[in-house]
Amino acid sequence: MVGHAFMGAVHSQAWRSVARFFDVPYRPRMVVLGGRDAGRAAQAAERMGWEEASTDWREIVERDDVDLVDICTPGDSHAEIAIAALEAGKHVLCEKPLANTVEEAERMVAAAERARERGVYSMVAFNYRRVPALALAKRLVAEGRLGELRHVRAVYLQDWLADADTPMTWRLRKEQAGSGALGDIGAHIIDAAQFVTGQTITGVSGLTETFVRQRPSDGGMENVTVDDCAMFLGRFSDGAVGSFEATRYALGRKNAMRLEVNGSKGSLAFDFESMNELWFHDGEEAPETGGFRRIVVTEPTHPYVGAWWPPGHVLGYEHTFTHEIADLLTAIGTGEQVEPSFADGLRVQRVLEAVENSAKNGSVYRQV
Repeated sequence: MVGHAFMGAVHSQAWRSVARFFDVPYRPRMVVLGGRDAGRAAQAAERMGWEEASTDWREIVERDDVDLVDICTPGDSHAEIAIAALEAGKHVLCEKPLANTVEEAERMVAAAERARERGVYSMVAFNYRRVPALALAKRLVAEGRLGELRHVRAVYLQDWLADADTPMTWRLRKEQAGSGALGDIGAHIIDAAQFVTGQTITGVSGLTETFVRQRPSDGGMENVTVDDCAMFLGRFSDGAVGSFEATRYALGRKNAMRLEVNGSKGSLAFDFESMNELWFHDGEEAPETGGFRRIVVTEPTHPYVGAWWPPGHVLGYEHTFTHEIADLLTAIGTGEQVEPSFADGLRVQRVLEAVENSAKNGSVYRQV
């Protein structure tokens, strides 16, 4: 694994636990953790269960005892590490968004397609696909329970940047992060919307804003070079329309990733802050008993849940990453297509680029 901060911690938890709960074809051995600072990397490796640490990701991807490389670094290094690892014959799990630009993502997809011909797999880490309630939502849509899809509403609301005195971070530098709220959390709702509906976003009209344009840093004040919030309207490939909002300035909202889908026969709604629940309305039910009903998604017949606890014993954020890695290992073992693939990540990247382009040009409609 390359990188050991927030994402490194949750990925490590997943690697440690996956074989204990899921019948996967491989039992992971956590060989080496990579980081820029030798001391911090060594401490992280010991704390999170890795055998050793390294400060050279190039050495990691060339090692004979490494079969898979997990990339948990900022976006500016995703392409270089992933392509090198794939060319070295290593399977790759890469955090989202896939890259900082469409051009980088295209090169990563090309490398992934070449590697796939040699039996080498790659996945982009959109972990919210692995929330059991969202996986159930996708199942209901695929079964036709919502009928013809008409509306999609997706928001991702956080507040960790609302204080103007919050110090500068790499997530606020375009050269490292690619974009702000748009790519950081907007990418999640773009992927979730496409995943649940089974449709792709074909056009957008976007608006972005940066509320605090300078932040305290070691050298004084530093310019913020990314968006603080992003909003856009979108059209879907089969006729549905959608609205999207991503912000890190919604005071009181910690991780409100929400998705609602309305169709001709029914509706569903999800909020990650109540991640074990899915709300479903059957529009064909008699009005006397109709309305949204709360489904507690903890039954063994629900996606992923059967590997865990008895009904009613809820899951948490960290479990989504365990599900992700279980699916990746299973695909490698069976030879099935890995999802979400790098191609899926590229589709999200194209939407991000179209939103940015639209926002810079008076919110003009852009094809994706």
